[in-house]
Amino acid sequence: MKPTKALGIFLFCLVVVMVLPFFLFPEPSGKGGNYTIGKEVDLDNVKFKIGSYGGTLYTATSSDPKTFNLVMAHETSSTEAVGELFEGLTEVDVKTLKPRGALAESWEIKDGGLRWIFHLRKGVKWFDGKEFTADDVVFTYNDIYFNPKIPNSTKDMFSINGKLPKVKKVDKYTVEFTLPQPFAPLLYSLSAPIFPKHVLERAVKEGKFLETWTVSTPPEKLIGTGPYRLVKYVPGQYLVYERNKDYWKKDEKGQKLPYIEKKVKFILPDKNTQLLKFKAGELHFYSLSGDDFPELKEGEKRGNYTIYNLGPSLTADFLCFNQKRGAIPEWKWKLFTNRKFRWAISHAIDRKGIVLTVYNGLGYPVYAPVTPANKLYWDESYPKFPYDLKKAKKLLEEIGLKDRNGDGWLETPDGHKVEFNLLTNSNNPARVKIGAIIKQDLKRLGIDVHFQPLDFNNLVEKLLHTHDFDAVIIGLTGSVDPNGGRNVWMSSGQLHMWNPEQKIPATKWEAEVDRLFEEGAREIDFDKRVKIYKKAYRIIAYEQPLIYIVAPLVLEAVRNEVRNFYPTIWGAYEPERMFLKP
Repeated sequence: MKPTKALGIFLFCLVVVMVLPFFLFPEPSGKGGNYTIGKEVDLDNVKFKIGSYGGTLYTATSSDPKTFNLVMAHETSSTEAVGELFEGLTEVDVKTLKPRGALAESWEIKDGGLRWIFHLRKGVKWFDGKEFTADDVVFTYNDIYFNPKIPNSTKDMFSINGKLPKVKKVDKYTVEFTLPQPFAPLLYSLSAPIFPKHVLERAVKEGKFLETWTVSTPPEKLIGTGPYRLVKYVPGQYLVYERNKDYWKKDEKGQKLPYIEKKVKFILPDKNTQLLKFKAGELHFYSLSGDDFPELKEGEKRGNYTIYNLGPSLTADFLCFNQKRGAIPEWKWKLFTNRKFRWAISHAIDRKGIVLTVYNGLGYPVYAPVTPANKLYWDESYPKFPYDLKKAKKLLEEIGLKDRNGDGWLETPDGHKVEFNLLTNSNNPARVKIGAIIKQDLKRLGIDVHFQPLDFNNLVEKLLHTHDFDAVIIGLTGSVDPNGGRNVWMSSGQLHMWNPEQKIPATKWEAEVDRLFEEGAREIDFDKRVKIYKKAYRIIAYEQPLIYIVAPLVLEAVRNEVRNFYPTIWGAYEPERMFLKP
């Protein structure tokens, strides 16, 4: 999972829309008010057309990338920038949500799941013309992902009770993975990108990999096997991509994919600017907010675009308190690590009001790490913390927080005014509005919130590296298999953001979640795996380390000249098949 700029992340760690257990507006049928809330896609009846080559696809992102090195990337501003340049041994079919071959063509399972033999796709070329082989796979895993000197989230996904798989070359096109014990999510985890040995080996050997492929790296130096290559980057303005003419995927007629020749991704921090450019015909895609919907729905036919309803987002924005001891004053640490304090804050957040005022009714209150979009792991019985200021006040009184001097603000028993700084990314209007609402909600309890929106990359730096924050509102990408969220939920994970990279679990409940995630990774029986992860999610929802807020309805406006476009909550179905036709 990775922090997202807008929910609508990618980020993992992602399932068809189910009948929702609660709703405000729209109804689960996709209708509300005087509108049908967007077109829904039936992937079972998709029929791709043979496309034509050419054209330029225009999209937008709200932040500059922080790095071009996907191993070091913790934010979608970076993964969005270079994600299409690279591929894994497997990929997820968004229609079936099952893994399928990508750079690996097929595989065999040996010794009861302890040995996996992967047969690589022949004829795949890196952007510089070199052939992709088993050496690249072995190098990527043994020298990068499993390298103790290179911290990365992929290592978290492959760790099995602290042990990692052994990867070796069998021949030029065959690789063997030997596991310490059966590992159910292996095929999902193998979607991690593969990197070229001939380009990066020297940097790894010299201990310079962490500084490799920065945003100052010339785009032609970024060597992948993906459908597009980055050819130009102008900071603060745009990224330009060109079709990889040697890409291995083909259509039914044997023509090489992708069809679209060029892509331009504008860097537009202001959502209103993105909207204006879409309405002017200068962008092919636009992710709607609740405020945008009525106007864009009204102009849908006239503007020659279609609004798609992808259902509730896979995850929700959340409020996270810093629980890393030493990073904040001791009195704040005692508050933030107190479960009753977090419960009180959760009860003080008017989620239904946020749905109405921030998302124009197009959203769903959320209290747990999964949303109703994930029908496999969603459970109506997860603990809930409905809006209740009286209950919140009572919980705060139970931990000794009172207005001791009559100034209207709560104080701790040792006299500290109860206040904290709350951060979010300034280029996400919804989060900025949510932060302002929470500030007012908590003021009613006597808690003084100093709310400050920041640039997204600056926010991520504080959250993941310097830990210079009290509280933050942010989101994470969803993931098809729960093991993709190990880097968040395991106490040693790099994105265990309230107290990351613990050498031993700081609390008993975190130790229990660690145990359940290890057990879930080992369990081959699918139904048993679901029960294990649900138990972990129930504990997390009870403890509220991340106070989830709202899952917005995900709506995407797309110009009708984009053909073969079938969006899902997990991403576009077969995006290489898209083409442009006026």
